[in-house]
Amino acid sequence: MNCSKCNEKAIYSNCGMLLCKNHFLSYFEAKVIRTINRYGLIKKNDIVCVATSGGKDSLAVLFMTMVYCRRNKIDFFALAIDEGISGYRDATLTDLRKFCGDNGINLHVVQIKETMGVTLDEMKESAIKEFGKKPCTVCGILRRSFLNKNARKLGATKLVTGHNLDDESQSFMMNTLLGNMRHNAAMGPITGLSENSMFVPRVKPLYFVSEKETRLFALLKGFDVNFAECPNIGMSFRAVVRDALNEIEAKLPGAKNSIVNSFLEILPELKEKYKGKQFMICERCGEPCAGKICNACTLEEQLGVKRQQISLFSCGHGDADEAIKLPSKIF
Repeated sequence: MNCSKCNEKAIYSNCGMLLCKNHFLSYFEAKVIRTINRYGLIKKNDIVCVATSGGKDSLAVLFMTMVYCRRNKIDFFALAIDEGISGYRDATLTDLRKFCGDNGINLHVVQIKETMGVTLDEMKESAIKEFGKKPCTVCGILRRSFLNKNARKLGATKLVTGHNLDDESQSFMMNTLLGNMRHNAAMGPITGLSENSMFVPRVKPLYFVSEKETRLFALLKGFDVNFAECPNIGMSFRAVVRDALNEIEAKLPGAKNSIVNSFLEILPELKEKYKGKQFMICERCGEPCAGKICNACTLEEQLGVKRQQISLFSCGHGDADEAIKLPSKIF
């Protein structure tokens, strides 16, 4: 079969649309740029922090953020959290360091081991046995906390994440099944219900891009990337919902896209309903949270660990101390 736009061999098919390599890459990049512009995800005076791990989604969003920011002369840098997942995170960080080195991108790495004295692997057993917490729950709480705190410390005004269409359809269904509509209200291309100087707004340029498309983009661009899943994903509720949605998508192509677009239709009403609740400040760490004590501090108390002073490791241009003051422009 040939591309719908030229006579080259098609390598991508979606709802009757056939695209060759070059037209697929143009389609992918145009979709991401359109999302950034339509929702105002990145603006002229922003300092953009890209949350990245070295996986396919994070390298794709880092690449597209790099293209957009350099084209528009906007400061950006990359930030990674090393949770300490043996045989997995070390491999993805190797790919990430190479990518950032090849493209001249400032990279900062925060190691949980350095800040808490233990890795996620070391926390996992007690989290499951003593508190019934799955590794993904522990990881998610810590990653969100560390990303926000360090992005803010590095001067970021936006925090880009690699969440794609599949992730968003899964999250909406997970929250709906658990009755957490307030959590759904905080979702969307730009997360959050209200502005807070302590919270760096998270934005999602890959919002309308499917996981299949992201994987193909990474392959066609020749990214050095490990496509293996995190070894802990099988224990998560997300994996259950993901597999169910994949089965539905196989029988009803476009179902995930329909879920996300239907969610966006009701999102304004959800935000209006739940916008009244204000952020509080955690009594222990001073970070924004929903109650008196944030989830990260509650988790640390349960697991018997304590955060120390955050250590930042920089790769690429400049050193950690200079980068903390202000990420340097790279054009």
